[in-house]
Amino acid sequence: MSEERIQGGEAAIPPQDAGQGGSRRDFLVTVTGAVAGAGVVAACWPFVASMRPSRAVLARATTETKLAGIPPGEVRTVPWQGKPVFVFHRTEEQIRAARATQGEIDPEPDEARVQDPRYLVVIGVCTHLGCVPNRTEEGWFCPCHGSRYDLSGRVTKGPAPRNLDIPPYRFLDGGRLLIGEAAEGQRCLESGYTDCPVAGGREEG
Repeated sequence: MSEERIQGGEAAIPPQDAGQGGSRRDFLVTVTGAVAGAGVVAACWPFVASMRPSRAVLARATTETKLAGIPPGEVRTVPWQGKPVFVFHRTEEQIRAARATQGEIDPEPDEARVQDPRYLVVIGVCTHLGCVPNRTEEGWFCPCHGSRYDLSGRVTKGPAPRNLDIPPYRFLDGGRLLIGEAAEGQRCLESGYTDCPVAGGREEG
């Protein structure tokens, strides 16, 4: 008599054969899933590639401005990556005043905060809660909570914990300033950046 027993008109598969059938099914399921996954990746790749920044987007990461139109003693506000950047053309008297002290709350020599003593370039955002400070004779005043900054952008009165941040920048030929691209040897001072080189040679700790 055959090892197969007839049950309800159908042959019952021996246990060892059933196990082999399960293995074959598992293999087919795995192969099918792998093929389907590859198809999904292939279909999604054009979408993922489209999310990479274009040259136009990368170009907007920098901002260029001409220095010739900024009179001594005046400040030009330049937008950069959604933030205001103050470009301050300082007079000789203002340079001397800035270099007569190293600041109070976050001491730092003026020489470490500028590439050219005539031009201070700082991000115009209060380091307390992000308000935009107003220009004063002594520097800047934040109307939100009363923080004050001197002619070097150093905080002289809190609650701001540190000096105005400095963006990456460099001077170009023809009296132009490029914001968003660092000069050689600069370090990052702006909070939130991990490898952003800027003037000063000091890193935010």
